[in-house]
Amino acid sequence: MADPRVSFQTFLEEEINRCRGLYAPIKSSLLERLFVRKTSCKKLHPNLEDEFCDPKIGPNYEIISNYQEELRTLQAHAQPQKFKERLIVEKAHPDGYILLNGHHRWAAALRSALPSVPIKIVSLTQTSDVYKMLENAKHDQRAALDLDEVVFAPAQDGAAEKALPFPANKVYQQQLRRGIPELLRFLKNHGYDIWVYSAQYYSMDYIQVFFKLYGLQIDNIVTGTSRKGQQSAEEKKQLETMITKKYAVTVHPALRSLTRISSEAKTFEEYELTGNPETWAQEIMEILSKL
Repeated sequence: MADPRVSFQTFLEEEINRCRGLYAPIKSSLLERLFVRKTSCKKLHPNLEDEFCDPKIGPNYEIISNYQEELRTLQAHAQPQKFKERLIVEKAHPDGYILLNGHHRWAAALRSALPSVPIKIVSLTQTSDVYKMLENAKHDQRAALDLDEVVFAPAQDGAAEKALPFPANKVYQQQLRRGIPELLRFLKNHGYDIWVYSAQYYSMDYIQVFFKLYGLQIDNIVTGTSRKGQQSAEEKKQLETMITKKYAVTVHPALRSLTRISSEAKTFEEYELTGNPETWAQEIMEILSKL
């Protein structure tokens, strides 16, 4: 009997060669992201930049086997053949979807001959979006905040603003860190363009609406920064040059420090904060006011 790992590995290598240079991520509509909940396994394409497709790393067949066992358990209990979490994908040109997260579940579904899998479609920030953001920038000062580390507050640490009311809280389960609304309004009033970043796979409009529900305006949103292979070294250098030329000053508020970079004076300053969740935003505003 043929080793199923060999047959899948052969399929994967053929799929990688077929997809190379063919598929590119494109924007998906809000309706697609709301109503497309599953798709055929055949419409999913591996992300060639993921380690799953790296010949030096490749699939972990123990993980794939565990997912197959999960599917067999669901089938034995007469439950729908689906995973607990949806596979995260981007819409692709010319067709189908590129996997962002879930390659091993996709492999398990293929090896289990599942006709379809649950998916979550996201529209991440593309390099072309960042170019437009820089072209449309209104000020020569920028505040860059990390959504995951700074802006969003872990539910368990008790340092969050009041949660959004029902039913918005069912869609947007994140909460703002205490002091963020006041800090963002201060930055806007003092001539800063506000940029927020996330390594997570959030759609740009998801983040935009989230802030609007809190009555806050964000200038630029960059999501999926952990995604590999989206920018060449030349593109990264070009973007860095554009940012330096556009912004004379960039500040990076964090929980225990504030970093200020002056591209004109070529200086880098770091100001230590107490880390007190009740006062950290006020500390940042006082430092920036003095500067």
